[in-house]
Amino acid sequence: MWSLWLCLVLWGLSLVSPSVGLTEQHIRNSLLQQLHLSEVPVLDKATMEGLLIPAHVRAQYVTLLQRSHRVPSRGKRFSQKFREMAGRLLASETSKHLLVFSMEQRLPPDSELVQAVLRLFQEPVPKAALHRQERLFPHSARARVSVEWLRVRDDGTNRTSLIDSRLVYLHESGWKAFDVTEAVSLWQQLSRPRQPLLLQVSVQKEHLGPLASDAHKLVRFTSQALEGSGQREPQLELHTLDLKAYGAQGDCDPDVPVTEGTRCCRQEMYVDLQGMKWAENWVLEPPGFLAYECVGSCRQPQESLTFQWPFLGPRQCIASETASLPMIVSIKEEGRVRPQVVSLPNMRVQKCSCASDGAPVPRELGP
Repeated sequence: MWSLWLCLVLWGLSLVSPSVGLTEQHIRNSLLQQLHLSEVPVLDKATMEGLLIPAHVRAQYVTLLQRSHRVPSRGKRFSQKFREMAGRLLASETSKHLLVFSMEQRLPPDSELVQAVLRLFQEPVPKAALHRQERLFPHSARARVSVEWLRVRDDGTNRTSLIDSRLVYLHESGWKAFDVTEAVSLWQQLSRPRQPLLLQVSVQKEHLGPLASDAHKLVRFTSQALEGSGQREPQLELHTLDLKAYGAQGDCDPDVPVTEGTRCCRQEMYVDLQGMKWAENWVLEPPGFLAYECVGSCRQPQESLTFQWPFLGPRQCIASETASLPMIVSIKEEGRVRPQVVSLPNMRVQKCSCASDGAPVPRELGP
């Protein structure tokens, strides 16, 4: 998990900072990186005046330009309020449970998912069974509980994705919480959003091998409400954020100056490439571009989340969706100069959102 979090942090660092607009140095460094150069090439102005851009190069540039407007990058998510629902136990085995949650109308249209928490009630182990387990395996009184998202494809085949996993102790009972935010995020990407959410809960041995303890067979979770004992069936809490109150407002009003109290919005920012000395004779197209930047502030929630990420910071106004910037540049090879198309990632802000700095990015739904 730590490797995943590290990748997400590095991905976030590649985007423009939420508080600092796109800089000349950022554009130059990105261009050098894409072309695998260590320094800006020195090109003769007289040579560049006679350089023509071939039709196939210009056609490639136009294609990338059109594509960049249709495929924005994904951003980060954050939210606060929660709803709770009961799950229906569809099937059960000794060490495996399949939970079915009806999701219809559970996620309001003007809200954004922050976190989903699965709560399972672990039943007490009978004292006689617990004493026998401790006598046979005095140093092994734990079992591993894993939660997977189960996806049923159109062709009827199944696919599971590991969502969360943790160790539980035999001598403990009560509610156990699992973070299943990624499962709900994956479910939202389906083309059939009205189908239920399927979560597979597996209770496994802590260690593998023929001499490993069978403690996992003693771990049981309540599958229904017990009379006189309160609600103990599996629960799914959905934490969401009301975007009308906590989200960004879209594009800034050009007639209203931005202040500290301005609600998060996208502001126009034009980058003049022709006015940059280092870009002369190197960048042929475009002469400039509308980059936009995210400005303003975000409302902070009062309540804390059930699970706190190790590096979760305050909510900020950030670029949640960005687009690449195609360019035509001059390349000097063996004394000759030719035009080449290159695409710089995360150069133009498509959408601004309020997000918690360090919040994880849900993975893309695969085939």
